[in-house]
Amino acid sequence: MQGPGEFVSGQVRSVREKVDQLAGTVAAEAQQVSAVRSQVGEYIREQRNAARVSLRELARTAGVSNPYLSQVERGLRKPSAEILAAIARGLKISAESLYEQAGMLDRRAGNPDTVAAIRSDEHLSERHRAVLLELYETYVREHAATGGTAAADAPSTTQDHPAGAPPAPHPSKESA
Repeated sequence: MQGPGEFVSGQVRSVREKVDQLAGTVAAEAQQVSAVRSQVGEYIREQRNAARVSLRELARTAGVSNPYLSQVERGLRKPSAEILAAIARGLKISAESLYEQAGMLDRRAGNPDTVAAIRSDEHLSERHRAVLLELYETYVREHAATGGTAAADAPSTTQDHPAGAPPAPHPSKESA
């Protein structure tokens, strides 16, 4: 039979092991959250630089302070959904793209470059972007379910090429 001192020592050792285990889990989760913050901040900075908008100008249009926006870009602050939406408006990009970067929304299926191109097309309204993204995602899902390739699966119709004529060449800079 154990004495009271041995019993307490065993309990203390068990608690210490559990605390060490939980501390490791918390540290790993903290690193993950920090990585997401850094990722959304880097994305905001990239979009701001691409739009040639200064930090001060974006902060003003988004309704946040310069230091706060700087901290968001450096991954020191985690912005709320409302702040992300205001930043997106200031950058004239989809709030959905910032929500995805921040881990608030699941990423869309398909090629990230295609999704980014649709989102960044300034000639499209927000509604048009949303519809195109939905159509693209539906195509990608259906395409993945059939397991085919785009070129092999695309049916050739006589509407596209009347009387079996080859497709017209795409205009290039050389022929212009």
